[in-house]
Amino acid sequence: MGSGPLGSGPVRSGPVKSPGRVEAPGAGGVGESPARPDGTLKVTGEFAYASDLWMDGMLWGATLRSPHPRALVRSIDVGPALAVPGVHAALTHEDVPGAKVYGEDGAADQPVLAFGEVRHQGEPVAIVAADHPETARRALERIAVGYEVLEPVTDPRAVVADPDGLRVQPRGGIVRHQPVRVGDVGAARAAAAVVVSAEFEVGMQDQAFLGPEAGLAVPAEDGGVELYVSTQWLHNDLAQIAPCLGLPEDRIHMALAGVGGAFGGREDLSVQIHAAMLALRTGKPVKMSYNREESFFGHVHRHPARMRYEYGAAADGKLLYADVEIVLDGGAYTSSTRNVVGGAASLGVGPYEIPNIRIDAYGVYTNNPPCGAMRGFGAVQACFAYESMMDRVAAACGIGPVEVRRRNAVSQGSAIASGQVIDSPAPLADMLARLEAVQMPAPADTSDIRNLPGGASQTTRGEGVVRGVGYGVGIKNICFSEGFDDLSTARVRLEVIGGAATALVHTAAAEVGQGLVTIQAQIARTELGIGKVAIAPADIRVGDAGSSSASRQSYMSGGAVKAACEAVRAGLLALAADRYGRAGTADLAVAGGMIVSRADGVLGTVEDALGDAVLDETREYRHRPTVPMDPVTGQGASHAQLAICVHRAVVDVDVELGLVKVVELAAVQDVGRILNRQALEGQIHGGSAQGLGLAVLEEIQVSGGLVRNPSFTDYLIPTILDMPPMRLDILEYPDPAAPYGLRGAGEPPTLSSTPAIVAAIRDATGAALTRVPVRPEHIAPAPVGEWGRRGRG
Repeated sequence: MGSGPLGSGPVRSGPVKSPGRVEAPGAGGVGESPARPDGTLKVTGEFAYASDLWMDGMLWGATLRSPHPRALVRSIDVGPALAVPGVHAALTHEDVPGAKVYGEDGAADQPVLAFGEVRHQGEPVAIVAADHPETARRALERIAVGYEVLEPVTDPRAVVADPDGLRVQPRGGIVRHQPVRVGDVGAARAAAAVVVSAEFEVGMQDQAFLGPEAGLAVPAEDGGVELYVSTQWLHNDLAQIAPCLGLPEDRIHMALAGVGGAFGGREDLSVQIHAAMLALRTGKPVKMSYNREESFFGHVHRHPARMRYEYGAAADGKLLYADVEIVLDGGAYTSSTRNVVGGAASLGVGPYEIPNIRIDAYGVYTNNPPCGAMRGFGAVQACFAYESMMDRVAAACGIGPVEVRRRNAVSQGSAIASGQVIDSPAPLADMLARLEAVQMPAPADTSDIRNLPGGASQTTRGEGVVRGVGYGVGIKNICFSEGFDDLSTARVRLEVIGGAATALVHTAAAEVGQGLVTIQAQIARTELGIGKVAIAPADIRVGDAGSSSASRQSYMSGGAVKAACEAVRAGLLALAADRYGRAGTADLAVAGGMIVSRADGVLGTVEDALGDAVLDETREYRHRPTVPMDPVTGQGASHAQLAICVHRAVVDVDVELGLVKVVELAAVQDVGRILNRQALEGQIHGGSAQGLGLAVLEEIQVSGGLVRNPSFTDYLIPTILDMPPMRLDILEYPDPAAPYGLRGAGEPPTLSSTPAIVAAIRDATGAALTRVPVRPEHIAPAPVGEWGRRGRG
């Protein structure tokens, strides 16, 4: 291996530091909030992100991307690029050593480098390696590509209507159609006292992580390659990379580089194969790092959605039926669309009891930008629609928005749309009552214009400002679903180092900012009763940990670490029983660094019991089995766990200018068991912020397949000035099937915050608001309509 111990990572000289083996400082077991071991480095700017990677003599890689959303590739001439001084390689699809396409979920349809046809703007066509990044960029400009431009397919609903005629992929236009059928919708419609319907649209949201895609590839002594990359799932990357490089997996050595945010956008490959190809061709280390504009083209986004909903209810607001169509635009390639469709279909009417349901959820191919995983994974789009419908039902029945949700709320023993029975606590009615009881914020202080819509821009002076209140409920599946063999692996080693018992925890789980390294150490301290824990760098020398997505790592890798620690503890107690002459271990425990007998008290220290022994255990953890949704009825226990979050939003709206200020968000969420309150609150705040962005700010503008705003100048994300104060009520109803009873917590707030904010804007303006993000022109002027009177004054 050419760069030292795998996992420590090559870094540049100077102030930037890699965390390497992370020491978890001080005490802090499960339920406490110890300091994050990577926190100081990140706050001070010393943490080594993937874009900080450096090796002496390395080259810089760069990618030529298609300017067209759809075109035939007639010719590629890299000769002029190779003639540029300092260029070491220029490669096209003809230079791919193995398979020319990759992909996950059984759908390898994405080209390593384009051949035959480009199917979206920004598709990689050629790559170069040069001794300076500017030289590489100049070389790209010299590559001559002959395109025959074709008319792009951009209307997802048209694809549903004509999937064979509007083919982006040879297999047809539809990635997946998932029906859900429960009861008799036709008969329920005839019996309904109230029928409401609407069409909804969700724009394309970007993950907007702050650290662009980056990685370093280093030729290895065994003829393979070392890869240091920012990713969410090392082993899944490996499975896709190896066939394309034409190498066995054991000659591709992967380690996690510092990740600057993810939110689903790093589940698909970016620089991995390209950097490795260039390194293997040149025999030199090659670094690739996207700039911000390229990052918008280099990863998938949230699926835009077009949805039709019709609900029927009794006069008292009790729901009788739901008739739903959800169309998700997957863009040019499959990516995660199949699973996103499954999430949208199974959760398509939310956490409500509805006896008759017809849902048709589609994911389609277009020549729009590729879409895949993003926080919420199909449930976000559906949540905006079904929560808007709940408000429509409430208005039509003359009851309040909280009351209509309470009357239809699921509870333990209820079934969701897919027929899956909720077999653990689901205290939605109690959550709604708690949220309704939260005191309203005080009226805005109009003497300071920063408290008004428009803020410091001084556009609003208080006239025309109306306050509104809205509610949102979201339900999200936790962990992987539909029969996927979801597992995580952990290795735990316990030995005496420098006179202190020290545990080393090693997993391949990606720390993407969520605090996983902290949780792993907390679990080890709790289970082993010691204070000194180190977290090994994540790499593939240990078994698969699955993806850092689906709110699953505390559940899955936490479960694996817990299981490995339990095995180590059993070995430790066996050593202690032998040392202290005990007949067995039933009477023994470890706590506070001591071996304790329930009958006789403290027997000795962990260090004395261990002596020179080294205890090393590896364990896999799996959640309970799930099954695929039935392809005709959509029925099946497809999810391992479900989580609910409820939001109330308070907004001030300048109804004349269409400006919105979110005054406060309040959230109630059941997390099963709090492992780390500080990290948990951060997850709820962060998820709510992304939901706020979707509600009023964030959208990739696409016209004719072309992205119009690939920068943070024009793609707007919430800042600290946009994020309001939050009040949290965190409930603990343990799930008996989960480690420590925990319930995944990172995604649910993203679902419910968006419809709550939009409902509050509706309440203030009377506008229908069936599309997010809400723009000023949607609000002003807003006619009084079916949503009721304008505002609360």
